[in-house]
Amino acid sequence: MTYERFAYVYDELMKDAPYEKWLMILTAKLEQYGIGGRKVLDLACGTGEMTVELAQHGFEVTGVDLSDEMLLVANEKAVKLGLSIPLFQQNMAELEGLGQFDCVTIFCDSLNYLRDEEDIVKTFSRVHEHLKDGGLFLFDIHSIYKMEEIFRNNTFAVNGEEVSYIWDCFPGEEPYSVEHDLSFFVRDDESGLYDRFDELHYQRTYPFEQYKNWLEQAGFTVSEILADLEEAPLVTETERILFVASK
Repeated sequence: MTYERFAYVYDELMKDAPYEKWLMILTAKLEQYGIGGRKVLDLACGTGEMTVELAQHGFEVTGVDLSDEMLLVANEKAVKLGLSIPLFQQNMAELEGLGQFDCVTIFCDSLNYLRDEEDIVKTFSRVHEHLKDGGLFLFDIHSIYKMEEIFRNNTFAVNGEEVSYIWDCFPGEEPYSVEHDLSFFVRDDESGLYDRFDELHYQRTYPFEQYKNWLEQAGFTVSEILADLEEAPLVTETERILFVASK
């Protein structure tokens, strides 16, 4: 999977993402669990939208992403705002050498991009190593309901002035997985013509009980499981599940 061109249209596609909600939850949970430190490791930070938001709210944040292109966009945002944010290109399943943090986050269902169970187990272990004792690990995932009922065999489309796209979702090879086949049409400012490029993304999820087991095996205590970024229990139609785990 490449983000070389996708990185530059990502923010347009993510403009309705609940960044403020994630920030509110993170801030509230740090206070709720009595964590006074402000060091946050933002894994799978993408173009840095959340990373920059955290820095602007006084957090000492470090961003990590697998994509150099995404990190380039994130750095451009930080520089433009006069922020100095450490950014590192690493696979979160092989995370190393970044020190310890008060909180580690993996927002925006980024964990669902890990195709193998082993990579999730390794990620949880590496996150545990990078957390201070008592630190929090927050991440959200797509539910099975969202994979099976919202994504599977559905098509989404947006006809924008600058960026348009067609997004087809097909069943993946593994259980509870989806292939996202995206075609983008991006307007060239000089010619006014639209340039097309395609992306194929793969996501996979598991029963929430499995994530809980993996977390406990890595040494975490699962403190809370929230439905759709709300202080609410899971129901059949829950689409996004957020875990709050303590070291």
